[in-house]
Amino acid sequence: MTGAKRCLQERGYARTTSRDIAAAANNAPVGTINYHYGSKEALLNAALLETLMEWGTAIMDRPSDAEGGAPEPLERMWARIIGSQATDRPMLVASTEAFAQAERAPEIREQIAAAYERARPEMAAHLHGIDASADPDTARAVGSVHMALVAGLTQQWLIDPDHAPSAHDVAAGLRVIARRLEEEAESEGEAESGGETEPAPTAD
Repeated sequence: MTGAKRCLQERGYARTTSRDIAAAANNAPVGTINYHYGSKEALLNAALLETLMEWGTAIMDRPSDAEGGAPEPLERMWARIIGSQATDRPMLVASTEAFAQAERAPEIREQIAAAYERARPEMAAHLHGIDASADPDTARAVGSVHMALVAGLTQQWLIDPDHAPSAHDVAAGLRVIARRLEEEAESEGEAESGGETEPAPTAD
């Protein structure tokens, strides 16, 4: 596992071979990969998912971050995501390569999908205190939005760091979107109530 993680950092997902992993694992026999994991891809997937979980834990908000004058918890998390583009770029690029491979490899897709499903309620609980056992639909929706933000922010910083949004930009944009959604919901509610007609008076 350690050798596979090192290869992901140094060579990426697509360029790593079984021999690379064996060499990184103190020249272990290549056959041990299949014996323990079934295939090179299964080992790389396990190494990548474990690394991504460690990365996710590192960027999640922590109580110790809540110091006077510090930005709001979500903005702190997005700032750490942006900072990780420099410190964890090889891992983030490797994850993008793995996602591309998932289009033609059902086993990779299943592993990534399972990791996503676990992460959704965890993010909702950690960031907003939403109990998935009490309100699974809300927890899943909120976690899905956060995962979309994390993925989109990461891709923008990997591709075009000169024009990618800051943590403040993301927070400001979400506030505007939230206000617009509330306004639209209120307008729709008013339109529905305005469309109702009073019952016709009955003759005495």
